[in-house]
Amino acid sequence: MKIREFAEIVKGEVIGNAEADITGVSGIKEAGPDDITFISSGQYTKFLKDSRAACIIIKEPIPDCSITQIRVNNPHYAFAKAIECFHPARPHVPGISSLASVPDSVIRGANITVGPFACISEGVVIGDNTVIMPGSFIGEKSRIGSNCLIYPNVTIRENVSIGDRVIIHSGTVIGSDGFGYVFEQNEHYKIPQVGGVIIEDDVEIGSNVSVDRATIGNTLIKKGTKIDNLAQIAHNVSIGERSLVISQVGIAGSTEIGDFVIIGGQAGIADHTTIESGTMIAAQTGLKGDIKKGIYSGSPGIPHAIWLRAQALYAKLPEMNKRIRELEEKIKNLEKEK
Repeated sequence: MKIREFAEIVKGEVIGNAEADITGVSGIKEAGPDDITFISSGQYTKFLKDSRAACIIIKEPIPDCSITQIRVNNPHYAFAKAIECFHPARPHVPGISSLASVPDSVIRGANITVGPFACISEGVVIGDNTVIMPGSFIGEKSRIGSNCLIYPNVTIRENVSIGDRVIIHSGTVIGSDGFGYVFEQNEHYKIPQVGGVIIEDDVEIGSNVSVDRATIGNTLIKKGTKIDNLAQIAHNVSIGERSLVISQVGIAGSTEIGDFVIIGGQAGIADHTTIESGTMIAAQTGLKGDIKKGIYSGSPGIPHAIWLRAQALYAKLPEMNKRIRELEEKIKNLEKEK
């Protein structure tokens, strides 16, 4: 591919030799003479002097650089497009394996793929071009949209609705029972979990995630939201559009999360919490209650700016404690002299 051809794909401006060939994509330190790479911030320009890359994707032109540059508004996005160009996804051959279990009652879209040992239950609907890889289970009356990718060993239980272009990675369970019990006669009595799960279009869910079904109604993950590995989404939770939930986050029951919310790794959200759209939650933050739009850190969570000041004081506590003890001793001595 010519550099100018790739520049057309990402709507970039070429600075240098637009006719040079590129055959691969790599990081700036590993790039070879036929590779394209990128710089996302000025701190990486120090690697340019030793880079052998044929082309570099940048946001602002770098003066006195002998490497051909492509200027774009978002280098990360352009780099992702480069990976797509040089490492295209392997197409799946449509068809249902003879080793899969697919009853006649299943409504099958065009060009679907069902791998060996996948088990599809009665009354399931599968949309066009959807791929269900080996060992996955789809429960009764669940619906999977078009162009979805269900990786091996995913469990999608009964009465789950999944939109179009959804990706679910291995080991994830959608529609497990919510954690609901009532204490009666010295026992924890299980509350039946009879609701469902709705996952809207363009959602991606990482590996080993649990999304619990609602007690009544639906657990809801709205369109465009991305969930990292090892997250727990409890019963009756609602997550808004295009939010990000990072690894090992735990969200307790009946929590309502707005659009474009970012939740950092290992954060914990208590039950019945509401979080406004556009909120950012730092890693290992604990939150409860009605959370207004902002940036939060710490456990219990507080506004990030206050948390930074508190952390600065925390590091000084041993010295402050020492000074307090010294002052107390001086006061005692002064009182004795009276």
